[in-house]
Formats: sequence, C-alpha cells, structure tokens
Amino acid sequence: MGCRVLLADDHQIVREGLRALLEKVGHVVVGEAADGRQACALARKLQPNIAVLDLSMPLRNGLDSIREIQRVSPGTKAILLTMYTDRPYVLQAMQAGARGYVLKSQAAQDLLRAIQEVLRGAVYLSPGVAGLLVDAYRQRNDEPELLTAREREVLQLIGEGKTTKAIAGVIGVSFKTAESHRSRVMKKLDIHETAGLVRYAIRRGLLRP
Repeated sequence: MGCRVLLADDHQIVREGLRALLEKVGHVVVGEAADGRQACALARKLQPNIAVLDLSMPLRNGLDSIREIQRVSPGTKAILLTMYTDRPYVLQAMQAGARGYVLKSQAAQDLLRAIQEVLRGAVYLSPGVAGLLVDAYRQRNDEPELLTAREREVLQLIGEGKTTKAIAGVIGVSFKTAESHRSRVMKKLDIHETAGLVRYAIRRGLLRP
C-alpha cells in the first residue's frame, strides 16, 4: 500500500531518483525540499506519512529537522538517508526520533523496506548499522549535547559561512539576539574561533566534512 512521502535532500538529482523509485511502487511524493528549513515548512503544510531526509542539509541539518517535524507534524515518521556510517551519527539519529537509518550505499530496495517497516511501527536500520547502535548504547562514550536546538541551528549557519546579520535574517531575530546566540555557543563549547566551531559542527554531523 502506498503512502504520502516528503523528500529532503540538497541534491536535485538524488530527489529525482528517489521520486522515480518511490512512485514506481505506488508511493506518492507530495513534496520536495532542498534544505532543512524548507523540509519542516512542507511537513507542517502537507502532513506526510513519511519524511525521507538527508543528514547534512543547508540551513537546518537532518537531525534538527526531524525534531522540528515531530513538533509540527506528529504523525510523520522520519527516515534518514545518508552516507554516514559513523557510530555517533547513528546514535544521534535515534535520539532525535528517526524511525529509520538507511545508507545511500545500500541497494534501493533497502529504502523501500525501511518505509514498509516504519509504516507498520518498527524501526529500520540498514545492514551493518544495527551493530553500531548496540555498541553505542553499550559504551555511551559520545559527547553530551551541550547546545539547545536554536544554538545548534546558529552553529550550523556559522559553519556555512553566514555572518551574524545573515544568521539573524535566516532565523528571524534581531542582530543583537543572533549575536547573543553566537556568544553563548562559543562560551558553552569553549571554542572562540570560527575554524574550531566548523570542526565541532562537522564532528556532530551538522556539516559535511
């Protein structure tokens, strides 16, 4: 049985391929987004059954997009489609509320299986990822989350090279408020130069390396 799907990936060619794959088996792609903020807006408007999101997207990463989609469209189940196999990313995805974690390197059938499993209420992990998740919960050596959702958003925008003025425009606050967010991020992380913030954002999966 088909379902209503939202696709979010900043590469148009990827979205086109996914649309063709999903529509071939009877799913309906109700919307496409090229960045995380657009994905959240479309989820609010369209209320899809499934949202398939890339982990690293401009303006708002996949993890924070999942958290926001859960808020604005509680009935939508999120599946991350990503190239990242690192243990911290898998753990963070599950903590954010992802119901599926699918590797882009796997066959297309893997995504279709993930959608089936997630629709029936299960959690789906690509082969090879499940073991990483078990190890992560056993060891629990991952860095604790120090930042709020808004501060993570600001950190990502800093990493994307946006000025404080540009950040204020993107998140809809005053220059002074954006500057305050930036200062709190630096203070909490004890990182006081942009290059260090970029490295941290990459390590936390907010930016592509």
